[in-house]
Amino acid sequence: MGMRLGLGFALAVAVTSSASADIYAFTDAAGIAHYSNVPVDHRYVLLIKEPDPEPPAGGIGPSATLTQRVAAFEPLIEHAAKQASVQPALLRAVIAIESAFNPRAVSRAGAQGLMQLHPKTARRYGVEHPFDPAENIRGGARYLSDLLKRYNNNLELALAAYNAGEESVDRYGRRIPPFRETQAYVPAVLKLYRELMSRTARAPA
Repeated sequence: MGMRLGLGFALAVAVTSSASADIYAFTDAAGIAHYSNVPVDHRYVLLIKEPDPEPPAGGIGPSATLTQRVAAFEPLIEHAAKQASVQPALLRAVIAIESAFNPRAVSRAGAQGLMQLHPKTARRYGVEHPFDPAENIRGGARYLSDLLKRYNNNLELALAAYNAGEESVDRYGRRIPPFRETQAYVPAVLKLYRELMSRTARAPA
């Protein structure tokens, strides 16, 4: 049912739940992000799609919980983040919102894999096998790193460009484009990223 949910929900989506339903979101005029598995309001846009049954990839089958997927790809995330000089928590947040850690995910627009790389972006970063988790995460991490440099470490703009493309961000005066999906996507990733960073800071050394 539709409801207003906060950081606890976003974190649950990322690291504790099984992907048992599509997740929709929108941000209202007051800047409050709303999430639901039933898009009763026309403003909701799809953020996380329940994975379709797929052959196992990298030992992770369609019945694996999201927690199992997070754990399986953790070494790849840490390595790619270090190589691209981005925070591992940012990669985790983007992957959680983009694909719910489903390495075989394909969007309606043709984006593929864990970080939902469009074919043009995949080619740009030398990703020949977009459903290979290591290649996909490496390409997505490098793309995020380049976007952060392009927008002077403005994370909101980098995420908006990741979702809608640099051309759209630049066309609207280097601001978040007025697309419902992008305006829901950016705060959703940011909330999850900040929660993950907060938990990392609180973790014992």
